[in-house]
Amino acid sequence: MEMPCGLEAKMTTTYSVGYLVGSLSSTSINRRLATALKRLAASHNLELVEIPIAPLPFYSADFDANYPAEARDFKTAIEAVDAVLLVTPEYNRSVPGVLKNALDIASRPWGENSFAGKPSAVIGTSIGAIGTAVAQQHLRSILSFLASPEMAQPEAYLQTTDGLITDDGEITNEGTAEFLGSWLAAFHTHIAKSLAPVS
Repeated sequence: MEMPCGLEAKMTTTYSVGYLVGSLSSTSINRRLATALKRLAASHNLELVEIPIAPLPFYSADFDANYPAEARDFKTAIEAVDAVLLVTPEYNRSVPGVLKNALDIASRPWGENSFAGKPSAVIGTSIGAIGTAVAQQHLRSILSFLASPEMAQPEAYLQTTDGLITDDGEITNEGTAEFLGSWLAAFHTHIAKSLAPVS
């Protein structure tokens, strides 16, 4: 099968990925997951950098005429990276409010959607067996509306157990480490395909 124009070169390119952690908790298991992914990323030609959501104000249409500095900085950070990774918990079978607020901030003012055309992926972990599956589906719907090419497969619903990921991002289970590595490899391929010029 012939690759799209320019795709072969992009498969070995290192891409910058901004990641958003959808929890403000200091003990967040999703922050530990993000740290683990950051440790693995270099082996898959990805450079992960956090784009913090904690400083953002609650979105209001009143901002649109004069966006707050924190919101402008957030939008600029998204626009500066090649792709975006959302690492999310699941609250009440949906997206955490702080993460939804960040997406709303990024999409406004009207006509200045920072996610448009930006490749993205969603991953998350919880102590429950379904591992943030519902929240991820809601996020995919939002990303679709924001015109972000979102990686549909493979999905990654990770159930956290005690000691699975240490505070400094070490994954203690070999099978989990291999799975997350293959997921990052698939994300790299998704980014390359999404950014490849159409011949």
